[in-house]
Amino acid sequence: MPTVSLHTLGCKLNHAETSAMARQFIERGYDVVEFGARADVTVINTCTVTGRADRECRQLIRRSLRASSDSFVLVTGCYAQLEPEQVASIEGVGAVLGSREKFSIFDHLNPDNRSGGPQVHVSDISKGDDFGVAYSSDENGRTRAFLKVQDGCDYNCSFCTIPLARGGSRSQPIDACVRQAEMLVSQGYKEIVLTGVNVGDYGRKDSENLLKLLMRLESVAGIERLRISSIEPNLLTDAIIDLVADSKVLCNHFHIPLQSGDDRILRSMRRRYDTRAYAGRIARVRDRIPNCGIGVDVIVGFPGETEEHFSNTVSFVDNLPVSYLHIFTYSERPNTPAAQYDQPVRPERRFARSRALRMLGRKKRNAFHQSRMGAVRPVLLEGEVRDGLRFGFTEEYIRVGVPAEGTEENTIVNTMISGADDEACRGRIVTPEVAG
Repeated sequence: MPTVSLHTLGCKLNHAETSAMARQFIERGYDVVEFGARADVTVINTCTVTGRADRECRQLIRRSLRASSDSFVLVTGCYAQLEPEQVASIEGVGAVLGSREKFSIFDHLNPDNRSGGPQVHVSDISKGDDFGVAYSSDENGRTRAFLKVQDGCDYNCSFCTIPLARGGSRSQPIDACVRQAEMLVSQGYKEIVLTGVNVGDYGRKDSENLLKLLMRLESVAGIERLRISSIEPNLLTDAIIDLVADSKVLCNHFHIPLQSGDDRILRSMRRRYDTRAYAGRIARVRDRIPNCGIGVDVIVGFPGETEEHFSNTVSFVDNLPVSYLHIFTYSERPNTPAAQYDQPVRPERRFARSRALRMLGRKKRNAFHQSRMGAVRPVLLEGEVRDGLRFGFTEEYIRVGVPAEGTEENTIVNTMISGADDEACRGRIVTPEVAG
C-alpha cells in the first residue's frame, strides 16, 4: 500500500484543508503515516503570514527528504500560491499546487511521474469563486472538529497577503455547513469550531450572515459545543453576542483581533475600527457574558510605530478586560503596502516589544485563570496526559488538567478549578450535585 505523510503550517483553516487533502489520498488507497516517517508522498501545506513561515516551509522540505530521500514532495498552500517559482526551485520538490488546486490534487498531477522537473499548477486565485470543502479533527484526538465555513477576504489591511493567496471572500451554503456538522456529530465529535479567513463576513455575498448560520448549527441534534474561531470586532454584532449569551451550545469565547492599541497605527494598518469602537465591543461582551474568554491578536513593530505608539498599545491592552493575547512580530511581506512604508522599526526593537507584550499576555491569562478559582466548569477532555494530569478545555477556552486516572478522552466532565497559573488551571472532577 502506498503511503503519504502530511504536515500543516499556520492556521486552523489550513489544518482543515490538510485533512481534506488526506481524504483524497485515502480514497485512492494510500495509508497516512506520521510526518517524518518514510513515505512515498509528502504533502506540506504552507502559510505565508510571516517570513518565518516561509523559512519553516523550506526547512520542512529538507527534513522530509532526510527521512525519506525518494519521497515525492508536494508543496501547496499560501506560500506556494504566492511564490511558486521560489518553492519549485527548492531541491527535492516534486510538485507545487496553488490554493485552488489543492482540492483536486489528482486532477493536476501524478505522484508517480517524477521526470522533467517539478510539476507546477498554480492558477490566478482572484479569478476563482470555488470554495473547497474542508473539515478536520483536533490533533489531540476526536474531541474537536474544525469546520471551514468561509474562505478569502475582501479587506485590504496593509500588512496582509491573505487576499493575494486566497482570493476574495466566499462562503459555503448554510445547508452544506449543517450537513457537515451533522456528519461530524455522528462521528462522535463533541465540539465544532467554525473556521475561515474572515468568519464574521460569512454569507455577505449570498444574502446570508453568520447569525443565521449559528442559529441553524445550534439546532443540530447531538451537538454539544459550537465555537467561533475568530471574528473581526466590526463584524461582532450585538445580535451575535446576545445569541452566544443565551445559548447552551455556543461557547462563551471570542477571539477578536485588535492588532494595535494606537489609532494612528490602526489607520496605517487600514483596519476598520478605532480603539474606542474596539473597547466598546469588549465592554458589550463583558456586559452580556461576564466570564467570557476573550482572546486578542496584536502586531508589534509595524512601520512608523514609535515608542509613544507602542506605549499607547500597552496601556490600552492593559486596561482591556480580556483573557489572553496572541503577539505577532511584524514581518514585511512582498506586495503589501506596508512593506513600502517609511520608518521601519529595527528588528531588535520589534523583538523587545514582542517580549514586553508577551509578559503582559501572561499576566492577563493568569488573572483570568485566578478569577475562575472555585468555579465548576464543564471540561472537554483530550488525549494529552502529562505529569499524571489529563488536559482539556472549558467553553471559555481555559486549559484545565484533572487527575488522569479513570478519565477518558472525548468526555465532558464537571470540574472544580482548584489551582491556576499563567499556562493552565488544575481541577478535580465533581459530582453533578456539586456542579449544580
